[in-house]
Amino acid sequence: MPYNPDIHHRRSIRLRNYDYSQAGLYFVTICVQNHECIFGAITDGEMILNEYGKTANDCWLDIQQHYPNVALHEFVVMPNHIHGIIEIITNDDGTGVGANNHSPNDNELPNDEWANDKRANNYSPLRRQPCGTSRTIGAIIRGFKIGVTKQIGYSVWQRNYFEHIIQNEKRHWIIVDYINNNPARWETDMFYKV
Repeated sequence: MPYNPDIHHRRSIRLRNYDYSQAGLYFVTICVQNHECIFGAITDGEMILNEYGKTANDCWLDIQQHYPNVALHEFVVMPNHIHGIIEIITNDDGTGVGANNHSPNDNELPNDEWANDKRANNYSPLRRQPCGTSRTIGAIIRGFKIGVTKQIGYSVWQRNYFEHIIQNEKRHWIIVDYINNNPARWETDMFYKV
């Protein structure tokens, strides 16, 4: 079907007016197109990576080589998606790091459940730096997807990704637990597919 602007328009799932290049912790989920299980399989609650899964794992670990302002925290490659925590360490103005340096504040979120985070409409998270290199979470994910695509030989990714801005220590540890136990809970995962 040809592009029709009246029916083909995408809504942004990013927070309006949020600077996605600012320091802080971001929980991201990147899914395979059609949720196909191409990265391996779960056996006895453990993720067993195949060749594509190892490629995705290695490319994830390479993020820090391409983005020196990034620190990687917990992550897991699942059969058809990846969960990970990415920390952007500093802004151009040298502001600090950590869960306390986030905007919007906790009062703007509906409750303590990280999965119920507000999403925004019609906002592009891309922010170009003077040298032309974007340092946003979107640029980091885009670079990761390109790296995997080049090594595998074709694009395996669904369009876009999910993110959650980790705003405090409690949410951070809930997400760490979720990532670490994701393989053991595979059959109840929202992306579960046989």
